[in-house]
Amino acid sequence: MRQLFVCILFSSVFCFSQEDEKLTNYTFEVSPFYGSIILHNTDISHLITEHPAGIILGYNRKTYGSEEWEEGFNYPDLGASFIYHKSNSKILGDNLAFYAHFNFYFFKRNLQFRIAQGISYATNPYDRVENFRNNAYGSKFLSTNYLMLNYQKENIFEGLGVNAGITLMHYSNGNVKAPNTSTNTLALTAGLTYILKQDEPDYIRREKVKITEPIKYNFALRAGINESDNIGAGQFPFYVLSAYADKRLGRKSAIQLGTDVFFSHFLKELIRYQSISFPENNIAADTDFKRVGVFIGHELFINKLSIETQLGYYVYYPFDFEGKVYNRLSLKRYFGEKVFGVVSLKSHGAAAEAVEFGIGIRL
Repeated sequence: MRQLFVCILFSSVFCFSQEDEKLTNYTFEVSPFYGSIILHNTDISHLITEHPAGIILGYNRKTYGSEEWEEGFNYPDLGASFIYHKSNSKILGDNLAFYAHFNFYFFKRNLQFRIAQGISYATNPYDRVENFRNNAYGSKFLSTNYLMLNYQKENIFEGLGVNAGITLMHYSNGNVKAPNTSTNTLALTAGLTYILKQDEPDYIRREKVKITEPIKYNFALRAGINESDNIGAGQFPFYVLSAYADKRLGRKSAIQLGTDVFFSHFLKELIRYQSISFPENNIAADTDFKRVGVFIGHELFINKLSIETQLGYYVYYPFDFEGKVYNRLSLKRYFGEKVFGVVSLKSHGAAAEAVEFGIGIRL
């Protein structure tokens, strides 16, 4: 299922690459990094013994306005990247990761901000016998993302340029399998870029057209598997029914208001376990595992892709698990005007609960 997350983003990058090839250019980059794993949870303090290092390899396709959305986002790059993350910890192991990414530009295109999502292979994940101290990665394959902020100067000499900045890398399996304490690496980067065509096309500029829409109604079904923090408790399916209204504010944004109904079967097992193992907590074995939440949200439209952020509150909450406030970060891909696929990370603060895969319709 984690591969589906990357497929949605990579398929979108592929679709963008089919646009007018006369108005494009390509850059390649090599950026070594050196940093530190952030102690976001004291449970991983035994894993932070050395400074991680590695390399970022990137490929970028430039845009020049052949599609209207490109001008609205200041002509971003679409690309793919690879990261070799060497933790310098025998327990934690290394990560090999592939990503699809966007580059956004500011300050006369000298400041670059990248957002990337991908999948990583962990070389030494948790094993009950062989590697029981690695409580960060419970599986070999992890969901991963990174944010990069670079100062970049292209084509200084015969296509070669330089970049330098900071990068935040995250590795987690979204609680698909315990343990899942996850890691975050903050690193300094510096490297070289190479632009394929040194004579770039001119940027296309259009007269801005105001986009207005009536209120739209969305319905989504999300599903997946996850596990509680009790190692060995087992993986269980979950289902989420969502209904929400959205109002477009312009070309880029819409605000949302809606409700979720959660059927999380790992909670059913967790309730049974706690009722037996911790009778002092007075938890009945037949406590309802279902939850109902209401949320507000924002959707950022980037051509056929969009990014959703939602903040919710449980109004029906019979069993206490991680608090009543939840948040969701989603990547959506529209197929036509109404149907969409969506992949979401649902969390309570920084504690991930599930990676949700869904389909929906916007009417």
